[in-house]
Order: sequence, then structure tokens, then C-alpha cells
Amino acid sequence: MTESLVTVNESEHYVLLTLNNGKANAINHEVIDQLHKGLDIAETQNKVVILTGKEGILSGGFDLKIMKSSPKNAVELVTKGSKLSLRMLSFPQPIIIACNGHAVAKGAFLLLSADYRIGVAGDFKIGLNEVLIGMTMHYAGIAIAASRLSDVYMNRSVVNAEIFNPKDAVKAGFLDLLTDTDALLPTAKKVAGMFAQLDKKAHAATKIRVRKKYLTQLEEGIERDLNSLSSIN
Repeated sequence: MTESLVTVNESEHYVLLTLNNGKANAINHEVIDQLHKGLDIAETQNKVVILTGKEGILSGGFDLKIMKSSPKNAVELVTKGSKLSLRMLSFPQPIIIACNGHAVAKGAFLLLSADYRIGVAGDFKIGLNEVLIGMTMHYAGIAIAASRLSDVYMNRSVVNAEIFNPKDAVKAGFLDLLTDTDALLPTAKKVAGMFAQLDKKAHAATKIRVRKKYLTQLEEGIERDLNSLSSIN
């Protein structure tokens, strides 16, 4: 039986997805598969999504064991993560992230893939550290970042791998709102209640109109990353 790395809790107005995969809440193939299953439930039930992590961290990014095992394995996991972001950015229901603290690398990309992001004040790190740890940013990652960050913060985040505290992460575009730790989930649930009042068809159609250019760029980026996988093979 597959271990539950993403807990799913259903409520009247929302589906709550909670990441629970070790100290860093690492993103691996199983986590991505289980996130898709949670999104399937929310889509079928026409409900808002709340995605959260554990105390102090949303996610530290992709599973380093997989990333370091081989270039091929790294590209496969990154591309699978990019396809998750593509689904999130075009998801017909609103997606809220309740960010419990740190959100680095793919953790930060999750923030950039959601509709509304609530963080907590504190000594936490949020940002894209790929260049810092010796990784050339993948094409899909550039497209995701460009869809949510201004040119100034795009360069600071993607090119310079600058990491932000929660307050500055709001300015950069990774978060929309800060709250206290105890108020994080209650605030997310309140926002979910407000989003549940939106006309679902209008929300979905408008989201696609606003993001059409970036969704196209993301799809193209995924293809370019897949081509790099072919060259490795």
C-alpha cells in the first residue's frame, strides 16, 4: 500500500491537501501523483483547493536523492513537476496555498503556481535557489517565474538566486498575504469561503485569458526540457 504523502480532507467549500514527506517535505514522483489525485477530487466536486505543508515548511523542493542520482532522473522529476505547475496554473478552481514557513526551489514554484498565497511571518526562506546550488534554471521554471514575478524580481530570483524572507517575498510576488502561524489555516479557510462564492465558469475562463501567453510559454518550456532529456538518453 502506497504511503500517504498528501493527506486529503474534504469540507463543504474546499479540499485541503497537506504535504507530509519528511523533514523537508521533499517533492518526489509519489508526492506529485498524490497531489494530482487531490486535484482530481477538487475538480470533480467543483471545490476550492487549499494546499499546505507542516509547521515551519511548505517544501524544500525536489527530492535531492533523485536529483543527484543521474541527470536523466533529475530532468524527469523536474519535468513532471513542471506539468503539475501547468495544471495548477490552469486549474478551473481557485487554488490557495497556506505556506507554513520555508518554500524553496519547487516549494517556491508551488507558490508561483497558485492563485492566492498566504504565508507566515518569521525567519523563513522563500525563493528559487537553483543557480545557487549549481543548476541552470530549466525552461519551464523560467516560464513559471515570468508568469508571476516582475522583471526586477525575475532577475533577482531566477538569475541571482536571491532568497527572501516572508515580508520581502510578498513584494517579490511569491506571497500575497502574511499572517501569524496560528491564523494561517483559519485565514486560508476564510479565503476559500470567499472564493467559493465566485462564479466558477467565469473564474476558470478569466484565469485562462489572463495566463494564456504564459501557459503557452510553459508548455513550450516543458517541451524544451523534454528535448534535453532526449539528448541525455
